[in-house]
Amino acid sequence: MPVRALWYRNGILSIVDQRALPGRTVVRRLRTPEAVAEAIRTLAVRGAPSIGVAAAYGMVLARRGGRHTAVQAARLLSSTRPTAHDLFVGVERIRAVWEAGGDVEAAADSYRREVVEECHEIGRAGAPLLSGARKVLTHCNAGALATVEWGTALAPIRVARDRGARLFVWVDETRPLLQGARLTAWELAKEHIPHAVIADNAAGHFLSRGEVDAVLVGADRIARNGDFANKIGTYEKAVVAHENGVPFYVAAPWSTFDPRTPTGASIPVEERSEEEVAEVRGQRLTPRRSRHRNPAFDVTPAKYVTAFITPAGVVRPQDLAKLLDRRMRAERPPAGPRATGSRVRRTRRASG
Repeated sequence: MPVRALWYRNGILSIVDQRALPGRTVVRRLRTPEAVAEAIRTLAVRGAPSIGVAAAYGMVLARRGGRHTAVQAARLLSSTRPTAHDLFVGVERIRAVWEAGGDVEAAADSYRREVVEECHEIGRAGAPLLSGARKVLTHCNAGALATVEWGTALAPIRVARDRGARLFVWVDETRPLLQGARLTAWELAKEHIPHAVIADNAAGHFLSRGEVDAVLVGADRIARNGDFANKIGTYEKAVVAHENGVPFYVAAPWSTFDPRTPTGASIPVEERSEEEVAEVRGQRLTPRRSRHRNPAFDVTPAKYVTAFITPAGVVRPQDLAKLLDRRMRAERPPAGPRATGSRVRRTRRASG
């Protein structure tokens, strides 16, 4: 892969600081769980699967440092981003090994390999869905930066391209932090995949004119019934795609599926600082007396999802609950905090 979001060696977690892209490629080396927590909180590392893997290594660093108990380290890292289910999977996977006296570094390495291979499987499973497509729309960044390697929404595009498909990608800019314009476009440009960045509110225009054959997005948490949370603006893309008869696909590894959350109404929605809406890279856009709201995610009902692209293949929303039940019976799922109701959580300001 031409892009790796993070890697671990000899007690150091190295991350590509996504706040600096696309202008600069900055690698930051993190040596403490506090540094990892801050990187997650400030979006230096972002994307649910990458967050989960980073948090897993944050637990490793806490174990090596000897200043935290497993519970303290888990609490520190879990407090960073409430919506991304992968965060809690990564933390709890390593906490269980730590408390059992096992090799936490080996466990984190195993989890990282698992996420990477699952994303590769997502690419192979999803590529046939694009066999008749020429133009695809994606929102936010669900590429290698968000998933360590490969990507979720971008994985089928990469595999289809490698198999000879000639795809063109519409890239939503994804306000307020421009993850599409800055990150997805950067990844596609590095791989010479044809694309164009569009304003978020232009997507409906192209969907209505028949210039989009499929919509592919990632997710941060998928409830048992198929409702899912993703970057703010996803819900409206799903509704407009539905109204125009365009298939809408959601790609995610197993760590993003939360079988203990019954519906989207129970998914916690993070709300971030007002300044992320008011400013872009330090440039003020709005009057200083204006107030702002900044939900980082929205929840899309399962009825707007054509199918989920999973490591096990393509799954219809109506079949998801049975599949998750079979997985829970086959293996004990990683523990994570159960959401108790639809709510908004606030985090302090972060740049990026």
